[in-house]
Amino acid sequence: MKKANVNKVVLAYSGGLDTSAIIPWLKVHYNNCEVIAFVADIGQERSDLEGIEEKAINSGASSCYIIDLRDQFVNDYVYPVLQSGALYEGSYLLGTSMARPLIAKAQVELALSLNADALAHGATGKGNDQVRFETTYAALAPQLNVIAPWREWNLRSREALLAYLKQHNIPTTASLEKIYSRDANVWHISTEGGILENPWNAANDDCWVWTTAPELAPDHPELVTLTIDKGWIINVNGEYLSPLQSLEKLNYLGAKHGIGRVDIVENRLVGMKSRGCYETPGGTIMMEAFRGIEQLVLDRDSYKWRQQLGLEMAYIVYDGRWFAPYRKSLQAAVESLCQEINGEVVIKLYKGQATVIQKRSANSLYSEAFATFGEDDVYDQRHAAGFIRLFSLSSRIRAINDHKSLSKDK
Repeated sequence: MKKANVNKVVLAYSGGLDTSAIIPWLKVHYNNCEVIAFVADIGQERSDLEGIEEKAINSGASSCYIIDLRDQFVNDYVYPVLQSGALYEGSYLLGTSMARPLIAKAQVELALSLNADALAHGATGKGNDQVRFETTYAALAPQLNVIAPWREWNLRSREALLAYLKQHNIPTTASLEKIYSRDANVWHISTEGGILENPWNAANDDCWVWTTAPELAPDHPELVTLTIDKGWIINVNGEYLSPLQSLEKLNYLGAKHGIGRVDIVENRLVGMKSRGCYETPGGTIMMEAFRGIEQLVLDRDSYKWRQQLGLEMAYIVYDGRWFAPYRKSLQAAVESLCQEINGEVVIKLYKGQATVIQKRSANSLYSEAFATFGEDDVYDQRHAAGFIRLFSLSSRIRAINDHKSLSKDK
């Protein structure tokens, strides 16, 4: 890419140390191009957004757009993944993975509306986010130039970034004491770096910022009742709420009881392993609620299919292929299954655990009359003999053939 061709850049801006340094760096290295800061409000801490426009302007941006994407994030990104049951490598509820394509999509839309000719992001050359941003750019606006400063500049540490900002007289609240890398939205908070870089170090209190430590959570359990309609939580404890509102309420309850903490070493798409502490309080409760209803309403093959869909969805979302036809086809299959996901669950929240203790559904395939260990008049146990004989027929034929072979050998 010829730097002279870049006149106007839309930068995915967080207000953190990296993107604050990127603004002046872009202007220096790309012919004093115009830099427009784009901020996605996806439910991060309100304090992270306070004064962010002024900070962007002080860093050299010509303007700063803050776009509220919270409802869109929950409705169009969180729920399709939640309904599929996707868990990356069995643990990670994909909070950052789901958010990046939405942020990149909104960034592209802004760039096109402003006639910008380039997009920029602050993802490093080591991580997954660079892939998630740039696969979205490629899918939606391949004609725009892409600038990834971490793959170009020679700034390699917090010290270097702080020195760069000082050199360009740009104020910052960042410091060397902020050793953790964090990503937050309405679904989760992730924490990486610091002591977590050594997997032998146990995570300390500084590694958790949202949820109460389970051992310090209330000594009495709390029950929460959820109503689900076609795969959507519509009611929490008797109150009808929007998807965003229900998630926010469950976040509060889950965080209070220490729900949703995960400390894992995962395989990044780029090939290395990394360790992270993830906090997903409301999402963990929601996941348990969905699985509770599924157990009632999905037959064996449908449940197995949903599990396979979840596994595939986890990888495709983690890898940043949100706008691929494959992801859309997975979502269509999930939506089909969700037509039966209706019912009510009661979940007990206690000391870091969310446990479904009651569940019911008008679509339930569970029949007490058939399942009882007591006397019944609906099931003839003698019928099982014929079923077992047919089910084991191939094994029976194989054994007969093996017996014939042994007889010939003798």
